[in-house]
Amino acid sequence: MSRRALFILGCALLLGGGLLVIYLLQQLQPYDKLINHGPAPEARANPYLAAELFLRQQKLQVQRADGLDELKTLPSNGHTLIMLGSRNRMTPGQSRRVLEWTAKGGHLIFVAEEIWDEDKQRSGDLMLDQLGIQQLLSEDLDQQDDSESAEDAEDAQQAVPRQRLRKPARSPEHDYPQLTKLYLENEKAPAYLDFDTDFHLYDSQNRAHAWANSDGATHMLQLSHGDGLVTVLTDAWLWQNDEIGEYDHAWLLWYLTQDTAVTLLYRADRDDLLSLLLRNFPLALATLALLILFGLWHVGLRHGPLAEVASRSRRQLEEHLRASAAFLLRHHGQAHLLQSLQRDIQRRARRRHPGFERLPVAEQWRVLGQLTRLPASAVAKAMRPAQPTQRSASEFTRQVAHLQTLRNAL
Repeated sequence: MSRRALFILGCALLLGGGLLVIYLLQQLQPYDKLINHGPAPEARANPYLAAELFLRQQKLQVQRADGLDELKTLPSNGHTLIMLGSRNRMTPGQSRRVLEWTAKGGHLIFVAEEIWDEDKQRSGDLMLDQLGIQQLLSEDLDQQDDSESAEDAEDAQQAVPRQRLRKPARSPEHDYPQLTKLYLENEKAPAYLDFDTDFHLYDSQNRAHAWANSDGATHMLQLSHGDGLVTVLTDAWLWQNDEIGEYDHAWLLWYLTQDTAVTLLYRADRDDLLSLLLRNFPLALATLALLILFGLWHVGLRHGPLAEVASRSRRQLEEHLRASAAFLLRHHGQAHLLQSLQRDIQRRARRRHPGFERLPVAEQWRVLGQLTRLPASAVAKAMRPAQPTQRSASEFTRQVAHLQTLRNAL
């Protein structure tokens, strides 16, 4: 192919590539895509972060507290304390200090945690019991209301004739029957709140001057305590990050804290020393536990002294014989050892006196006396039959000595 042809081919390829690039660029369209990475680490660590930021946007002074020690320096007048953490480990003294702080002019907001026990006449929630507020289950309240309604309906049927009733017109306040409604003066419509309707607050001492109700239960009570104010809720999850924007939840938080400084108490009690160590130094505690176990194992008492391993160089035939004899004595008894010696004596006597085994026992003993030149009494003591009963160590040793003397003399 000539140079001219190659040049033309190259220009054609270059032109085709340029047209292709222009076409592709015309087809491409830029767009924006929003990738949701979930809540920020601060929001995951603090479920009430949105509530805190909302209050700051309302120009309120907000601070966090990690324990009840803040009450020592926290002023009461013009201050609202919201207890968002668990109170199940609060002591009676701590509960008393919180209510004393409130009585000096503070506003206390907390969540009821325990159910009223009718048998014990207490709930176990120290602050609820001191304020005379009882938290009940709504289903128990419904059963009581049903029984009372049935009795009232039966009485009404007996008093008036049956007549057709007209269904009342639906009003705006019934748009959300499952929600809690809070009515305010000079307001036409209530505030709607999504409290948990499984629980009901009951003011046993009739001290509350404001409340918020759903169709079947009360979920917020407000009462005076000394110079201060107490607001009790059935739950505070409506102020968490994913719920504060629903209905009038944010408005309620502003309404309860308006014109005051706010302290959010996330922990009503502190962990003990062991819990803090387990949370912050688990590896150090595990290492310490292992060291303690090894130390106890090292200094622990044994059941007996350790037997030293005998050296092979010092073992002798006498030790093996003694060990064998001790083994036979332990497993077969004294009679077996005595019979073995007596049979050995009889074998030696047969070699020196043919026909020894056919002689009577008395004649055998006489022949043994002649062969060994021992008295007949010594032969009789040595060759007497072994008794199956256990003998004393001295008797057994004495008879063995007689048999050995008789065997050595043959």
